[in-house]
Amino acid sequence: MPLLECRGLARRFGALVAVDAFSMSLEAGRIRALIGPNGAGKSTIFNLITSMLKPSAGKIIFAGEDITALPAHAVARKGIARTFQLCHVFPALTVRENVSIAAQAREHRAWQLRGGGEAIARSAVATDEALEHLRLTRLAHVRAAMAIAQKPRLLMLDEPTQGLSIEETDRAVEILRHMLNAGNLSVLLVEHDMEVVFKLAQDITVLHRGRVIAEGPPDVVKANAAARSAYLGESE
Repeated sequence: MPLLECRGLARRFGALVAVDAFSMSLEAGRIRALIGPNGAGKSTIFNLITSMLKPSAGKIIFAGEDITALPAHAVARKGIARTFQLCHVFPALTVRENVSIAAQAREHRAWQLRGGGEAIARSAVATDEALEHLRLTRLAHVRAAMAIAQKPRLLMLDEPTQGLSIEETDRAVEILRHMLNAGNLSVLLVEHDMEVVFKLAQDITVLHRGRVIAEGPPDVVKANAAARSAYLGESE
């Protein structure tokens, strides 16, 4: 059974169809990249999966459960964490304090039901584990650790290498591979750097004008004429 399934998702904004009959599945423990030109509907799909937007049609199934109608905070508690293109931390706080905020948010319901002691202890452990997984314990700036601290089953990364140098991009790729090998984690990745996509993704879905035009492993997508024309900027 796939960890995540999108079945016939659509999202309309008046006469504009941003996502049209989108279907996709993501198996547990794998990385699927969602690629396409600007305006293809990638961010809208991320917003639909995380319930920041509601679909005009279709269903979202996570771990066998229909989560389409759940509010965003409930989706997050199911084990879906997301990063954004514009990443912000609290500059007045230390790295550990920033990461701890996300870990504490995950335990917020436990605080309400059973008091704070055990939940605080668990959030402290989650903070340390997030920094260790990312190998960023001694670094002053963390981009993805706040999402990792939530201990997600599905991590959705929206252009994680945007603005990074070549060396930093290589490091980000290494970190993602390390996280996948270290635990029960699946990744849905939006990324414009095709070198990163082909290094990381085991499966690729190509979007154009809100519709899927190609999908499969990297070699299949590379060989697809429609994908090359729509996104890779090549023609037959």
